Amino acid sequence: MGDTRLMKGNEALAEAAIRAGCQGYFGYPITPQSEILEYLADEGRKRGMIVLQAESEVASINMVYGGAGAGARVMTSSSSPGISLMQEGISYIACAELPCLIVNVNRGGPGLGTIQPSQGDYFQSVKGGGHGDYRLIVLAPSSVQEMADFVYDAFDLADKYRTPVLILADGALGQMMEKVEFREYIPADHVPPKPWATTGKLKERARNFVTSLHMQPEQMEEVNKHLQAKYRTIAEHEVRYELVAADDAEYMIVAYGLAARVSHRAVQLARAEGIRVGLLRPITLWPYPSAVLQSIASRLQGVLVVEMNAGQMVEDVRLAVEGRAPVHFYGRMGGVIPGPDEVVRALRAIVHNEVAQAAEAH
Repeated sequence: MGDTRLMKGNEALAEAAIRAGCQGYFGYPITPQSEILEYLADEGRKRGMIVLQAESEVASINMVYGGAGAGARVMTSSSSPGISLMQEGISYIACAELPCLIVNVNRGGPGLGTIQPSQGDYFQSVKGGGHGDYRLIVLAPSSVQEMADFVYDAFDLADKYRTPVLILADGALGQMMEKVEFREYIPADHVPPKPWATTGKLKERARNFVTSLHMQPEQMEEVNKHLQAKYRTIAEHEVRYELVAADDAEYMIVAYGLAARVSHRAVQLARAEGIRVGLLRPITLWPYPSAVLQSIASRLQGVLVVEMNAGQMVEDVRLAVEGRAPVHFYGRMGGVIPGPDEVVRALRAIVHNEVAQAAEAH
């Protein structure tokens, strides 16, 4: 039996980082994720972590770059505007092939926006928010338990593929309190050898260089080819998702994170009305579970994408469905969380409209 506690999402994530063997945290406070820094400044330091409040988000991501280059398990966290400031450093880290964890507890925007929860950073997260052709593995938790669990997964994936991994949560998940169980995790069993790290030159090996600068275009192209091959491998092996009530579904709701929790309840309410609807919850936003959507789309009468934004993931859903079924969107913006009843109303409108259209056709 693991260690079970009642914790905020931000605190659960921070506690999991300590247990995952994170050696260094570099960050800057911004609501609604400041508890991560606060928790680690107290508990992390007591238990051997280097925890530093940098002078800015730009500084913190470059400290992560340095710590990762030295072979340490390191991380940073921020919220939307702060993650925007980190984009140049994230691109450097991706090109230099350094493992690290980045956490974005998404708030409403654009601009300074609001401290309320949002999913407006989807494009930034999955399309490569910085410059150049790179990808991040993006994990989207929907509970406090997953805020903790995905930290272990993120560090393991980062080390396995030598790549930065992003946990994309939102303000509500960071602030809500739920029961969380910390499973047994022994970092020494998970951290692989890092012969590439800049840990000081040993006699028997050549110097290690960590850089994202390659002046010759042919060399830069080879680096890019290598990265793209790695991303194809990740896309083939690391897709994660959850299907709910999908076996007999005529309609499918697609939602992630907090919107997926709302949609899960909406599925229950709609099924009580006789609407055969299921839920697809992407857990990896990249790589995206496109194949599962493609496999079931042709038997669906409609797809409803629910997001806390103006419509971002809906584009990836449409690309995956490829016209096999109508794709609809329902979203709330600016930090407003949709209710299950709203989702059911949107679904009901889709169903009734299609019934009306079918009647007119006859």
